[in-house]
Amino acid sequence: MDTLTTPELAALLAFIAFAAVLYSAVGHGGASGYLAAMALFGVAPVFMKPAALAMNIAVAGLVFYRLWRAGHFDARLFWPFALGSIPLAFIGGALTLPGGVYKILVAGALLVAAFRLLWKTQDHDASTTPNIWLALASGAGLGFLSGLTGVGGGIFLSPLLLLLRWANMRTTAAVSAAFILVNSIAGLAGHASVAVTWPAQLPLLMLAALAGAVIGSELAVRRLATVTLRRVLGVVLVIAGAKLLLTA
Repeated sequence: MDTLTTPELAALLAFIAFAAVLYSAVGHGGASGYLAAMALFGVAPVFMKPAALAMNIAVAGLVFYRLWRAGHFDARLFWPFALGSIPLAFIGGALTLPGGVYKILVAGALLVAAFRLLWKTQDHDASTTPNIWLALASGAGLGFLSGLTGVGGGIFLSPLLLLLRWANMRTTAAVSAAFILVNSIAGLAGHASVAVTWPAQLPLLMLAALAGAVIGSELAVRRLATVTLRRVLGVVLVIAGAKLLLTA
């Protein structure tokens, strides 16, 4: 990241702040947006995972706190997913993939995230509860992917909760924020247990993400992000994912 010019760094910070606004408005930490931003600006893969996880912890922590205070968090829905995910997120975080393989895996995660943002979501009341073994297994898989790539897993958990009618949109947002928080902490701990290379600009990146999260968390409590903004970011994620695949 030291190779970025001042205008490029300013543009990267603006992109991260924008991603944080939108992701936090739907209960997510924004890692896929941060990874997309870093991919677009040519940040080295060695910096991408720890930076994305660190920003995820800050943003998801704030979003979870706001939604929990507003009464949207369902601990009974959350804990089976978290129990399965935390140890696997630590293991995934401790693994370091070759640069090309990591780019392909992150590109796949970005394309799934783009689909999630472009997918038309309808709110509804919860009509069923997940089987505990299914929740544990799903959490384990998502936790491993979270630690391996640097995403928090919420971008995959939230459509699962909505499609299977396990939660309404705001409960989904609160549970996803908590899921992202614990997975990001576990993933970063696993990564740090082996080796971690912090970008020198990490404090600036985290400040930009938190500034966006202050706005987005307010939207999460009062209303969800607009469809237009979600579509804009979805298109950007597709572009970033394509760039990663082309340079893998």
